[in-house]
Amino acid sequence: MFTHEQIWRGIDRLAAHAQTSPSGLARRAGLDSTTFNPSKRFSRDGSKPRWPSTESLAKALAAAHMDFAGFADLVAGVSQTAALRTRSLADSRTAGAFDASGLPSGDEWTRQPFPGIAFENAYAVTVEGDEMEPIYRAGDRLVVTPEDPPRTGDRVLVRERAGEVCAWTLGERSVQAVTLHALNPAKPDRSIALAEIDWMARIVWASQ
Repeated sequence: MFTHEQIWRGIDRLAAHAQTSPSGLARRAGLDSTTFNPSKRFSRDGSKPRWPSTESLAKALAAAHMDFAGFADLVAGVSQTAALRTRSLADSRTAGAFDASGLPSGDEWTRQPFPGIAFENAYAVTVEGDEMEPIYRAGDRLVVTPEDPPRTGDRVLVRERAGEVCAWTLGERSVQAVTLHALNPAKPDRSIALAEIDWMARIVWASQ
């Protein structure tokens, strides 16, 4: 059984895993920004420990893209890493880099240790150039999963039938087309026919 101190330390580590603060994690999870603050961990007079609710913890785990087993490892202080398939974004534009569903294909992908991500088919691409600034810069790694359907407002990696692979913010979709908002304000948005897209996968984590 985990102690009060261990659970809260686990939440601090979860926030660090998500590359944010406890208050930032709470906001990302749709909670009040003070939900995980130190002041909320004890009663006002400091005599009674307060525990995070299961609902707030579940929302925080979803926001950090981690399952409960991964959180238990964080609480216990177990280092959690996974070897994700990875390659540069430029190299991922070559023929045969992905299969029809958007999963890595071929032998040119390497595997590197990466923080635990609660998606079985996640992989990573490394940004090159400045076409996605200021959101993503050269050297940033984007962890992508084709198994979690993207929604309007999500950042996505899109591969077009012409071979171009780029990150966008997903806009409105119709039966035949989708609007893609450029991450770089100097670049134009696009309205593209779904027939021109090979696949679209949600970006679930970025190392920045």
